[in-house]
Amino acid sequence: MHTYAQLCIDPEDLRLTDIDVQQNSSQCWVLHQLDVPLMPPPKLSRERSSQRSLKDSFASSASGRDAIECSPSKRPKLSHPQPRQSAGPLPANAMYDFSKPNHIDLTSASAAMTTVAKKSGGMTRQVDASVQSGPKKLVVKNLRQTPRSDPEKYFKQVLSQLDAALSAILINERLPYSNEELYRGVENLCRQGRAAPLFRALCEKCKEGISSQFAKPLVAQASTLDSTGVLRSVLESWEAWNVRLKTIHSIFYFLDRSYLLRSPSLPTIEEMGTSEFRNQVFSHPTLQPGILSGACSLMNAERAETLVERDSALLCRAIKMFYSLGVYSSHFEPELLGRSSSYFASWSDDKVETLDLAHYIQACQKLIDQELQRCDDLGLDTVTRKSLETYLEDLLIDGDKQREKLLSTTGLSALLQADDRDTLKQLYGLLRRRDLCEKLRPPFEAFISEQGSQIVFDEAREQEMVVRLLNFKKKLDMTWEHSFLMHVGLGHSLREAFEAFINKSKRSNMTWGTDNPKPGEMIAKHVDMVLKGGLKAIPANTTAAKNDNHVDADASSEDVDVEINKQLDNVLELFRFVHGKAVFEAFYKRDLARRLLLNRSASADAEKSMLTRLTSECGAGFTHNLEQMFKDMELAREEVTSYKSMLEERDSRPTIDLNVSVLSASAWPSYPDVPLIIPREVQQQTTIFEQYYKAKHSGRKLTWKHSLAHCQLKAYLPKGNKEFVVSSYQAVVLLIFKDKSTNAEVTYDHIQAASGLDDVELKRTLQSLACAKYKVLSKTPKGREVDSTDTFSINANFSDQKYRIKINQIQAKETKEENKETHERVAADRAYETQAAIVRIMKSRKTITHLDLVSDVIAATKSRGVLDAGDIKKNIEKLIEKEYMEREQTEDGRNAYSYLA
Repeated sequence: MHTYAQLCIDPEDLRLTDIDVQQNSSQCWVLHQLDVPLMPPPKLSRERSSQRSLKDSFASSASGRDAIECSPSKRPKLSHPQPRQSAGPLPANAMYDFSKPNHIDLTSASAAMTTVAKKSGGMTRQVDASVQSGPKKLVVKNLRQTPRSDPEKYFKQVLSQLDAALSAILINERLPYSNEELYRGVENLCRQGRAAPLFRALCEKCKEGISSQFAKPLVAQASTLDSTGVLRSVLESWEAWNVRLKTIHSIFYFLDRSYLLRSPSLPTIEEMGTSEFRNQVFSHPTLQPGILSGACSLMNAERAETLVERDSALLCRAIKMFYSLGVYSSHFEPELLGRSSSYFASWSDDKVETLDLAHYIQACQKLIDQELQRCDDLGLDTVTRKSLETYLEDLLIDGDKQREKLLSTTGLSALLQADDRDTLKQLYGLLRRRDLCEKLRPPFEAFISEQGSQIVFDEAREQEMVVRLLNFKKKLDMTWEHSFLMHVGLGHSLREAFEAFINKSKRSNMTWGTDNPKPGEMIAKHVDMVLKGGLKAIPANTTAAKNDNHVDADASSEDVDVEINKQLDNVLELFRFVHGKAVFEAFYKRDLARRLLLNRSASADAEKSMLTRLTSECGAGFTHNLEQMFKDMELAREEVTSYKSMLEERDSRPTIDLNVSVLSASAWPSYPDVPLIIPREVQQQTTIFEQYYKAKHSGRKLTWKHSLAHCQLKAYLPKGNKEFVVSSYQAVVLLIFKDKSTNAEVTYDHIQAASGLDDVELKRTLQSLACAKYKVLSKTPKGREVDSTDTFSINANFSDQKYRIKINQIQAKETKEENKETHERVAADRAYETQAAIVRIMKSRKTITHLDLVSDVIAATKSRGVLDAGDIKKNIEKLIEKEYMEREQTEDGRNAYSYLA
């Protein structure tokens, strides 16, 4: 590049100091450090004329200007006129030839000077007259020429310095040269195109250094060390080599960035150093087995929890080294996975034989958690983590022995029986890893069926059946939600198993030889207990306030209603599982009748709420009679009110207050007619009411059921007057002692003759009056049982804090005879229903095979419960005897039936 500057020079002011001329690459001579004062730009108008004349003197030459070729970095740029056209720079020998014209020798003192007087600000300047003769070349004499250096010699010198420095680095000694000097040397060689041989020399030096300083010493001492010792020694060498490699990289940084990074086929300095260490140290046949074995041994020691903290850090460093050397996936991972598989298999075989299911599950879960956490702590690759997890699942869960143990019915039953939800959750988590959760269904169903059957057929604790079933269902629901995470299949198994065992039937003393399911009866009695006793009758372990063991007596009515509704909802869940609703309906109707007639309901709202639930669950046909019972009670109250209004109109004041409930015989349960001699006063009032009712409702017939009546008697006793609430039987017996003195004794036979009761009812009544909590009568002799030879008298010592006393009303409790009668009636109704279904099917099909008839009957009656095939066959035989159908053979020899019109 040539830079031209136009100069206005006065010969007197021209000074040259320390002129140095060099030859550039284009063979042009450049003038350096030319100390020439430049003319400042024109500022005043009077200066412009002198400058213009100076310009004119330069213009008189051939090109009109003198051009001085200068280095662009040494002088500031002036104005740049267009350079003159030149044939090119002078050759070097012509620069020193002063014999030719038009050359000016600036070093000669006798140079011809022509003085031209020019006034400029009162000063006179001399101007060289030769300047005006045309363009001249500037020639410098006595030039000190800088000797040229030999590039090859310089390369060898720098390479020698670098070699010495590398030797010092490799043996961990102090550098003989500064880092800056070494870096500049590498930079100069790279700029001169010596990068390739420099890199080859560096590789050879590093290879030689690793071999002598690391590989050979490690191989020599490997025979005296165990695998862990070999690993520790290699790690120390690797870390030492990394420190030295960083120093080498800092010196050869320019080579790395300017040459190696731009050459895809060449490794960087760091890659080269790592590769050489891997090839000479890690891949050495003597060292590599020990390195990998040492790392795997540390891993097994870590699993056995015998690894010290120092060795744990060593394992982490080793894994980082494997990553850095690039041997993690190719060498370390396969070795680790192989040894881990052997370890897991041995561990599993040992634990599955020595531990029970609960401890085996906990041990497996602990091992899996520890392995996964160890992968994170040691920084193992995600592929390694997934592979280890797969091995764990294969060997701990999916093995033949392991799967058999995890899915064993005995082991799962023990966990469910102990209500160990945490262990069950771990079991579910293990099985979910291999999609084996569905395999839990058979043992889960077997446990539910076994435990539920024990509850249902436990005769000794049949009164606790519903409470135990509710607690059992609640425990299973919590297990399903917490442990099995609401798995859909296990939820179906829970419901199916519960439905299966709750509808099992067995002819036993509990059902009086019938095949009626017992849960239907007990559910009805539990509902009766809740509706009759309210919150006080609810067992403490089934209430929502389990932590308080009971609900406060001062609880508001809203809280009581809420708790009762919760209990009814829980019972209704059991009721949904019951197929045969006939047993429940029969017992619920009988219990509801007692509650309504004896006014024993704790809450009218709860009664209506339960009726609404039953209607929603079973339909209006199921609750039609129950609703009619409530309507009858409403009509009965209206009837009594009308009857009393009639008495008031007649100004009749009876000695007793009579309340009569007129019931529809079709809607209410049937009750036996028990003979009873009622008092004359009561007989008179019942006769008046019957006359009134028949006069109002012609064509109706009234049947008095005294067994359901209850009375209130006022008693005047020696220790205080009392008011007794008793049954009609108890009232009749007590009224026998009305005209007797306190010490008068009455025999059993006299009481029986006066009351008209049979032995069973009379003994029960006397037992409730003389042997129960409130002993209004005294029995001679003393005892818990009543005999026909006993005598009775008024208990003169009877006393109680209460004025109004409810004596145990025996008619409020169900007797064994009533229970048996109910079961037999339900079984008979079931038989009639089955026969009616058979007749309907035969009438529509005319001819049908035995198997088809049985399946159709089961389908037609499933809403009332699943029938046994043996019971269906018995009813078919009865219909054949009644000539509704007859047997015949089909063409293929199968048994069939035909309908007889």
